[in-house]
Amino acid sequence: MAAKAGGSGPQARKKFDVTTIAGLLLAVGGIVGGLLLEGGKIRDVSQITAAIIVLGGTFGAVMVTTPPAQLARALKRLPMIFQDSSPSWNQAIEDIIGYAVKARKTGLVSLESVADSIADPFLKKALNLAIDGTDLQELRSMMELQISLEEQRAEAEARVFESAGGYAPTIGIIGAVMGLIQVMKNLANIEEVGHGIAVAFVATVYGVASANLFFLPAAGKIKARAREEAEGKEMLLDGVAAIVEGMNPKIIRSKLEAYLGSEAPQQKPAAASAEAPARAARAEA
Repeated sequence: MAAKAGGSGPQARKKFDVTTIAGLLLAVGGIVGGLLLEGGKIRDVSQITAAIIVLGGTFGAVMVTTPPAQLARALKRLPMIFQDSSPSWNQAIEDIIGYAVKARKTGLVSLESVADSIADPFLKKALNLAIDGTDLQELRSMMELQISLEEQRAEAEARVFESAGGYAPTIGIIGAVMGLIQVMKNLANIEEVGHGIAVAFVATVYGVASANLFFLPAAGKIKARAREEAEGKEMLLDGVAAIVEGMNPKIIRSKLEAYLGSEAPQQKPAAASAEAPARAARAEA
């Protein structure tokens, strides 16, 4: 009876993105800390009305600009900002090396049972195309098109947050003007005028802060994550192409580890090096 193959492609490692959390805390802490050092109080910038104007106006403008499907996909990208779910590319290389060793020993078609157990859809599709005898140039063209389209979709979704970052400061100014209109009604009371002007400008603070502390950085983070994922898929595609070409597994490892740069392991433990071929070979058990 055939045993289930061990390798399943790159596995996502979900964890909180420390840089995003720390960056937000540092930015907000610096602004609030500066306010307190100048003798201000938290309640000076705690205006629910200003928040409603800025956030409501910004999201409304984004909804007018963005098609519903794209807006929904952009909202689904939010976890990518706070959570690092990058796959383990080191493990992916080990799996590909295992597939390469097996293909050199028993032929490319022998990987069919292994391919069925791969969890990563991109690697599974590429390997199945290779097993089916797809021309290598055509295989590359198809998979590179998929990489390109996925990256373009991610950039389009990032532009939703960029749009929010562009609208928020302007909406903040609108909120400030609305506040000043109310101030003008109380010119007879100079104390009320001073307080009203201070409150009015809180909307501007909210607009500029939300744009530069969240919306624009979020767009940049989404683009960075998308580029990282695209590079990983390019690595997987190069690995599959090398298997098709019958390249030596040691050369494949050297080629793929170039994608990892400084993250590439300096020395492979003997157990780890032997385990990947064994996982692929277990499919024949």
